[in-house]
Amino acid sequence: MAERGESPAVDWPARPDLSLALNRMGTFDWDLDSGQMHLDPTALGVFELRPEEFTGTPGGLRARITPGEEARLDARVAQALKDGRSHYGAYFRIRRRDGTASWTHIQGHILRDPTGRPYRIIGIVRDADLDPGEPGARSERDEGRRRMTGVVERTTAILAHARTVNDVTDILKDPAALGHLGAVSIMLGVVDGGRVHLVAEGQLGTYVPEIEYTRLDADFPMSEAVRTLQPVYVTSRDEFERRYPLLWRYIAPLSVRSGVYLPLIAQGRPIGAIGLLYAREGDFTAEESNLLVALGSGIAQSLQRAILFEQEHDLAEGLQRAMLPRSIPEVPGARIAVRYRSARMGRDIGGDWYDVIPLGEGRVGVMIGDVEGHDTDAAAVMGQLRIVLRAYIAEGHTPGTAMARAAAFLRELETERFATCTYAEIDLNSGMLHIVRAGHLDPVVRRGDGSCHRVSAAGGLPLGLPPRDRSGTGSDYPVTTLELHPGDTLMLCTDGLIERPGADADTGMREFMEAARDGPVDVEELADVLCDLVGDSGTGDDMALLLLRRRGTPAPRGGGPLRQRLVPGDTDGPTLARHLIRAAVAAWGARDLADEIELAADELMTNALVHTDGGGHVNVRLTAEGRIRIEVEDASSALPRRREADDWAVSGRGLMLVDRLADAWGVEPMGAGKCVWCEFALSAAAVGAAAAPASVRVTMPGAPPAATVPPAAPAEAPRSSG
Repeated sequence: MAERGESPAVDWPARPDLSLALNRMGTFDWDLDSGQMHLDPTALGVFELRPEEFTGTPGGLRARITPGEEARLDARVAQALKDGRSHYGAYFRIRRRDGTASWTHIQGHILRDPTGRPYRIIGIVRDADLDPGEPGARSERDEGRRRMTGVVERTTAILAHARTVNDVTDILKDPAALGHLGAVSIMLGVVDGGRVHLVAEGQLGTYVPEIEYTRLDADFPMSEAVRTLQPVYVTSRDEFERRYPLLWRYIAPLSVRSGVYLPLIAQGRPIGAIGLLYAREGDFTAEESNLLVALGSGIAQSLQRAILFEQEHDLAEGLQRAMLPRSIPEVPGARIAVRYRSARMGRDIGGDWYDVIPLGEGRVGVMIGDVEGHDTDAAAVMGQLRIVLRAYIAEGHTPGTAMARAAAFLRELETERFATCTYAEIDLNSGMLHIVRAGHLDPVVRRGDGSCHRVSAAGGLPLGLPPRDRSGTGSDYPVTTLELHPGDTLMLCTDGLIERPGADADTGMREFMEAARDGPVDVEELADVLCDLVGDSGTGDDMALLLLRRRGTPAPRGGGPLRQRLVPGDTDGPTLARHLIRAAVAAWGARDLADEIELAADELMTNALVHTDGGGHVNVRLTAEGRIRIEVEDASSALPRRREADDWAVSGRGLMLVDRLADAWGVEPMGAGKCVWCEFALSAAAVGAAAAPASVRVTMPGAPPAATVPPAAPAEAPRSSG
């Protein structure tokens, strides 16, 4: 039967294939096992694909189906297969060759084997542009609207956690972040003075150095959006070429047919712009424009927060660096390495610090500490505390007294902050190491053979807390004494280096010691290895590290130093000290000077016991210049005076004897007290004898044999300072 008018003749009744073709309904056959898909000519026409363009697999449809629609269709099919259904259907949008969008409907019948396993789908696909008012199409459009709205909401929520500009750009460059909006590429520019700085370009990978910086008055869409504070829409390639010829040569090679550039406005002023490029042509609907403007608003707020955060971080980091030592002094006899890494929380700043204080005569003080908190206040308190502790040490206070005074200083600041700290004072001539600890981690020593052990240093409360001892004597912070041998490395760190997420501090300390044991000898290289334990991100806490390796001792090898406490009313203390001094002098090859040295030491000890209230300490050691040095420390600030005694006086000749017997003597202030010292030069023969290891046991009458002058290789165990 022929149709009226100019319609072609069609048989009666019409064949099914003709009925389908006339209504733009094609068929497909999808083999799930092999992945092959067949489309008849009508179905290829619906997708506007030429036969040679179709690959025979579902992937061949990607030229027409956007990634977001493809993901939704895959989910719809997967759900139907999982639920055991025999049919499924869906509306979706495809991109035509001219870039416009078109509604399409697909319906499939699922074939299953006797076990219920799906193996084939046979169905139809049709052009649904003629039925946009149908409930199904409306549902799909509503779903698309909800989907796009959800993308904006999710992206805004993710951006709320961005802390830096790099975080913002990383989120926007993620293909999954804006894929449902249909954009094939994204650009982010930040206003920098009178220019727009392009800080991100994603997905297409078309970074062009020539347009990284563009002037605000330049003929670029991003600059125009910033100038006018209005979105800039470009709906075709012809419009790109006509309106922005400077940009067109970079756009022309790309599969881009339209774009939108949104100003990023925060607190009424432009801070940047974002550009979205699309592979479709055509105008943007009012709904799309509203969603994009909402997206731009969310990005603007996140970008402003990130910019302000980075500005504050730069300020805080500058403050932190200013509070730390600008350089580490060279210390003869030691190699020192320090490291500091800022926190990854708060304002990326903390209260960790380190310092190195040369004390003269081969002595050096090193400290490390941590003020509570991660903000500029913590950094400011850290700077004050470091400087005041350094001042107390430079004044000559003993380690325990300096730490007690620093604790009092922090309490007087009334900052409600506390701090932990470790201070170590090393005599590089003798290797004697005095450690005082205020609530901080135990130090670690790596021996020359690579073995590591923690030093169980007696500790006091963190600085700033109320003291246990209110007498002011510094006994709140006891001092632990041990010897650092040549080749040994003292390692001090803050807890940011050993803390591990989800693990206790012992685990981190064990990893720290294992890395130190197997690490390089050079302290700079070892410091890098230890810092790598926490990686780039760390644990949210800042960290500081200080390593000191004692080089070969410059002093003659013959005996370790002696330190003896002098207590008022204790008659055995000076007697024991005299015997130890005599034995040490003999071991050092200066037996012929033993009487003179013992007498001079006795006079200095007697002055400390008679003319002061708190007693003191006597130290005897061999200096790098080959001299025997005797030091008597006491807590009195009154300086001794040499005076002439008459014939009948029973006192007053002590310093005169010291002056006659010793090669040199003097007085050094030490905080609230002083140190009176004298030195005896050894002969060349005695210096040679002192180079040989020696050990002398001294037994006091009526006392158990316990006092030993140590040889050149001292015992490993720490010795108490008394």
